[in-house]
Amino acid sequence: MADEYGNTLSGASILVIDDEVGMRHFLTKILEPRVKRVEQAASPKEASERLDETHFDLVILDNIMPGGTGLDWITEQRRKGFFADTILITAYADLETAIAALRVGVSDFVLKPFRANQILGAVARTLDRKYLRRDNALLRRELYHSADNSQLLGKSAALTDIRGMLAKLAPLPTPILFTGPSGTGKELAARHLHHISDRADQPFVAVNCATLSPDRIAQELFGRVEADGRLIPGLFLLADGGTLFLDEVAQLPDQLQAALLRVLEEQRVRPIGGEREIPLNLRLLFATNADLPDKVARGQFRADLYHRINIVNIAMPPLMGRPEDVVELAALFMSRFSLSLGMPALDLDQETLLKLGRHDWPGNVRELKNLIERSVILGEFPEEFAGSGTVTGAQAIENLDLVMQRHILHVLDQCDGNRAEAARRLGVSRKTIDRKMAVWDA
Repeated sequence: MADEYGNTLSGASILVIDDEVGMRHFLTKILEPRVKRVEQAASPKEASERLDETHFDLVILDNIMPGGTGLDWITEQRRKGFFADTILITAYADLETAIAALRVGVSDFVLKPFRANQILGAVARTLDRKYLRRDNALLRRELYHSADNSQLLGKSAALTDIRGMLAKLAPLPTPILFTGPSGTGKELAARHLHHISDRADQPFVAVNCATLSPDRIAQELFGRVEADGRLIPGLFLLADGGTLFLDEVAQLPDQLQAALLRVLEEQRVRPIGGEREIPLNLRLLFATNADLPDKVARGQFRADLYHRINIVNIAMPPLMGRPEDVVELAALFMSRFSLSLGMPALDLDQETLLKLGRHDWPGNVRELKNLIERSVILGEFPEEFAGSGTVTGAQAIENLDLVMQRHILHVLDQCDGNRAEAARRLGVSRKTIDRKMAVWDA
């Protein structure tokens, strides 16, 4: 339902706990059109059973119920691992109740009797604070790690095929393993998949397993419960509802591999020091530049985990052999670094683009990106890429004759200069190649 509360409520799951059936139905009628899921519990015991089965973003709880108060129930559940935000509904607004509610972490109160807009306002405020805390934690992490949010660019057949495969996989919950040499854009492909999925408005959290401290990696991933019962959420919980991307997964220690397998199988996570497992709604993506089958054979990676994450393997192609993508990426990086560094962009003339397209790029996209950034800072290209051509900008990138020249010379490089073999691969005559080479004086 579109109203003044916008998208704040739309993705939320809420548990209503009240012994009065009329109040449960009233709250459900108000919330159900606006939120993702509403469930009811008629007693604290039934509520505990619901929490064991699934996770809720918010609990709306009556304080006075048969068998104990709502505050007593919260206190008990906090010890077991209850971390949802809570709104207390009560007819008794004395100071003692208010202080007790604050001590156990109640987010808001609503006094009985109340109108629909009062409870909706409390729900919206509580969820806004919850999402703000999560977004702040993720933003700090993104800024610290300087995540690259580039698009998955490239016109080559290899990249076109990968984008087509990602489009097929986007609506599915299936785990995906991205493989390929370092610098080929595995994280970019994972981000692209997230942004075209139905989770696009939820968090995308990227984790480089190789950079996590071995003695803190479990807390970083799964979170921890402090001595006072406060939850410090880990990356799994921060990403809940969205996508978690585990890069360099081959670097996970054995104990964490076993824990990760359990999370994959059960879609639940137990914070360090917690008693209750927290259900997750999460898509997991993985990446590595290691030879995982070889690591499995050597006993360095769990075979059961490998088969669980390798349901679909997306092999990212090296940049070598994709001259059309080199040109597109070089233009993008030039524009980006000129803007971010506040320095003049360098001309990408036809000679420079030709040299860039024929380079091997052992460091792949990352090497190209670093080259462009360094060149902008120094105000010139290194000698091996410098050009003195007169055609620059879009004309140098898109001109059909220049595109053809880059492609033919690339194929010739692949054939070690054998013009007959290059002609065969290109589907043209040897004379065509000779004529073009004469024109280009190559």
